[in-house]
Amino acid sequence: MRFFKKNFLLSYLNSEYRLYSVFSNLSYMWNFGALSFMFLAIQVVSGIFLAMNYVASFDQAFLSLEHIMRDVNGGWFVRYIHANGASFFFLMVYFHIARGLFFGSYIAPRQFIWMFGIIIFLLMIITAFLGYVLPWGQMSFWAATVITNLVTAVPLYGQKIVIWLWGGYSVDHATLNRFFSLHYFLPFVLIFLVLLHVIFLHDKGSSNPLGVYTNRDKIVFNPYFTVKDLHSVLIVLIFLIGFISFFPNYLGHTDNYIMADALVTPSHIVPEWYFLPFYAILRSIPNKLGGIVVLLLAILILLLLPYITISVIKPNVFREGQKFFFWVFIWLVVLLGWLGGKPVEQPFLQLSQLFTILYFLNFVFITQFIVLVDMFSNYFWLYRTMVLTFFWWCWVGFVCLLNVPLRYIAKVLIKYLNEKNIKWEKNDV
Repeated sequence: MRFFKKNFLLSYLNSEYRLYSVFSNLSYMWNFGALSFMFLAIQVVSGIFLAMNYVASFDQAFLSLEHIMRDVNGGWFVRYIHANGASFFFLMVYFHIARGLFFGSYIAPRQFIWMFGIIIFLLMIITAFLGYVLPWGQMSFWAATVITNLVTAVPLYGQKIVIWLWGGYSVDHATLNRFFSLHYFLPFVLIFLVLLHVIFLHDKGSSNPLGVYTNRDKIVFNPYFTVKDLHSVLIVLIFLIGFISFFPNYLGHTDNYIMADALVTPSHIVPEWYFLPFYAILRSIPNKLGGIVVLLLAILILLLLPYITISVIKPNVFREGQKFFFWVFIWLVVLLGWLGGKPVEQPFLQLSQLFTILYFLNFVFITQFIVLVDMFSNYFWLYRTMVLTFFWWCWVGFVCLLNVPLRYIAKVLIKYLNEKNIKWEKNDV
């Protein structure tokens, strides 16, 4: 321990990992952050090994992948880990974001942690798109052509920016070289941003399912949550190895196993599954520039979520209305992903436009409205109880005050009825 205290780096790591205290009621939903970091490490390591044999050339890129798959020892395994690991990586990140939305991890004082995480997510999307181009199959080539052509919608300088991105007047050898260089470099930027994300998290502390923050119910992270994270890691790795062993090409597209040909356009260009919700949002706008703006807003609205929400209670555990609409939003994103894989025709286009509107309304209006309803419903029940109690005691007081007059009126009424009854009896006789 003395050695740990003397060394600055080891002392810092000891305090941030071994002695870091967290709430004892953290569930397995809090493990997706560690799982995401594990898959980032897997992607970096497997990518380095693939780069040793990959050739970023217009006519050799596709063949170099075939060489890795067929001739390099264990090359097929590394390539499938990298290709399917990207899908698992995005799946873990989507679960991580969904957990933050459900338990209100974006609300102050953790708003900067959330915003930093969304920036990491945006950089992940860029890195994954660059990597999707590198196999240089039909789907990769035409995805690069279509997506980069969107930049031409930028007023005045759009065409010049596209030529600068391509390194020429079409997607060619220079484009592939640039995409490969950026795809190799950006994961290290991601690692740096993730470390900063973790540092900010340790500064403010982790949230918890109840949203109650106190220093009384905390335990050290190691070994309790280390074992819990390792348990999740082993389960997910079993699923990953099983998926690679039995369904290695299930998430791929058949056209991407055909070498890129600039003269043959695929009938239906579809990106990877983790891009499909945003791809559906992009296609739902008929204007090219409008589509780009809406696509960026779909991610930026997550970035600005801490500043547009009016919620005070953090987790949805205590808000039934918000809990219901959270699951509605999850199904909305799933349906957008399904629509993103469909052709651009009726009725899929209208449904994409409808669900895109609902996507933004969920953050701008529905969520805020449900929060207000939950808040005012609590006040409504309180006011209703107070009003009913007031009127009850008013009625009791009224009855007590009118007790004497009412008794007198009752006696007079009974006496009058008795006299009438006597008269009726005489008349009957």
